[in-house]
Amino acid sequence: MHKQPKEVRPEHPSFPAMLFSRVAATPDTEAFRFPDASENWRSLTWADVGERARAVAGGLLSLGIEVEQRVGVLSSTRLEWILADFGSMAAGAATTTVYPSSTPPECQYILSDSDTQIVFAEDDSQVAKLREVRDQLPSLRRVIVIDGQGDGDWVTTLDELMAAGKEWNEANPGAVDERVESLRPEHLATLIYTSGTTGQPKGVRLLHRCWLYEATAMMRSGLIRADDVQYLWLPLSHSFGKVLLAGQLAAGFATAVDGRIPKLVENLAVVRPTFMAAAPRIFEKVYNKVVSGARDAGGLKLKIFTWAVKVGRQVSQLRQRGEEPTGMLALKYRIADRLVFSKLQATFGGRIRYFISGSAPLSKDIAEFFHAAGILILEGYGLTETSAATFCNRAENYAFGTVGLPLDGTDFRLAEEDGEILIRGDGVMDGYHNKPEATAEVLSDDGWLRTGDIGEVDSKGRLKITDRKKDLIKTSGGKYVAPQLLEGRFKAVFPLVSQIVVHGDKRNFCTAIITLDEERLADWAAGREIAGKSYRELTELPEVLAEVQAAVDEMNKGLASYETIKKFIVLPRDLSIEEGELTPSLKVKRKAVEKKYMDQLDALYEGALV
Repeated sequence: MHKQPKEVRPEHPSFPAMLFSRVAATPDTEAFRFPDASENWRSLTWADVGERARAVAGGLLSLGIEVEQRVGVLSSTRLEWILADFGSMAAGAATTTVYPSSTPPECQYILSDSDTQIVFAEDDSQVAKLREVRDQLPSLRRVIVIDGQGDGDWVTTLDELMAAGKEWNEANPGAVDERVESLRPEHLATLIYTSGTTGQPKGVRLLHRCWLYEATAMMRSGLIRADDVQYLWLPLSHSFGKVLLAGQLAAGFATAVDGRIPKLVENLAVVRPTFMAAAPRIFEKVYNKVVSGARDAGGLKLKIFTWAVKVGRQVSQLRQRGEEPTGMLALKYRIADRLVFSKLQATFGGRIRYFISGSAPLSKDIAEFFHAAGILILEGYGLTETSAATFCNRAENYAFGTVGLPLDGTDFRLAEEDGEILIRGDGVMDGYHNKPEATAEVLSDDGWLRTGDIGEVDSKGRLKITDRKKDLIKTSGGKYVAPQLLEGRFKAVFPLVSQIVVHGDKRNFCTAIITLDEERLADWAAGREIAGKSYRELTELPEVLAEVQAAVDEMNKGLASYETIKKFIVLPRDLSIEEGELTPSLKVKRKAVEKKYMDQLDALYEGALV
């Protein structure tokens, strides 16, 4: 039976109106923390943020930017990305996001398709990309470089823009406020180009109403609150990162910003956040490190670790039912926490209320492992086309293996013919930019978005994603296999894994492409005769392949024969963004990987009778 969603009514008509409302409400409270050139953390208040956003907006207005014209941001996640975004929208422009890993041709396509007028570029290397394709970007009037040199013509520094903006604002008092007041919920706010697994990316048109809805719905959900401290590392070019900024404006909490993934664990111990959103790969890497470390230590340490996890899982099962441990189990858990789990909690700063996982499926077993250790991971679900936050588990209502309940204001149903998830609400995009046919394929006249994901609903209304509609494998025997479920199982049983792609569509059995975690593999090899060998050399050794085979055998237990992995390839390097195998949000481009390694996959089936 279809249930109507609760109504959500945002207070503000636009994103910058929400920003300046936040500035007025809590001007002296901390808004952002960021590392300076000396790696010291500095802070800005909301008043500081408002002042800087106005300076950027004034600079853009002085350059003649108009309502809904596009201003690009080509940068990694950092404070200046946020100021450029806030300032652009305060000038009435719509932000075009460009991943810093984009090649010059990719930049050219996005900026040309979006008709972007001005671009904020992170440094001289990003400016060089734009210079390479400048003759193909007739609409691009100016580049604003964050860390780099201006040329007195086409390239202006951010400091120069903000100085010009302050002068312009003094000469034109109230102009920024007038521009903000002219904006309505249906104006274009953001163009996010989906990285996609095949073909050219599509520009997802997200209106001000999308972010206003998300901010209000996130507050209503109870997931965020004013006294939180967020650690933000996610790509802001991705909707998952961007929606967290909307939620921050609604709640007013402080956010520590640093997009450098290698600094993540180190920074967590310093910042000590209360929550952080991440892609599953981050949790998988921590899980692999912890489990591998215990196994490598062996002896008494391994026995204590194994005992603690067993106790923790018993407590986790109780807590998943809304109960707390008592008596002897409570005593054992306190000991396990002191000996094992407190160390893992300290790695994350010791104040985490919960993590939020999104962008790709999280293994249920890995979520339960962290819960056993006293760390709650709330899995959520959404698409760029739905402004990211659509479903999420709650701290008081969660079930591992599901993505929880919809946010208030989001309507959903499952298609009768195949269980495809259909979504409707103010978070849903306006359509694909310049692509009416592609829009019509996924968005109905009455606002229902076809997500391409298959799902089912549990007895309490929580959604479970069973697989991508296009990713479902149909074997030559007519059996359907959900590869993401198998991949999640494998990651839970094999701490040396980095990535796995299950293959088998129109084949008579399933195979897999596997990569190993280079750091974990080196730790595993240390102390053995194979220590010191390169990653490539290790992946070719019989003892390493035997470890992989043992994990495959363990994963296969309890599966139907047609679901089991019969053969596999171990690649001589990990998958990467640079090679076009991962999206910038660390999601595997399944079709691209299968296509690249098709010759090796074909070889697995030659002469096979199974």
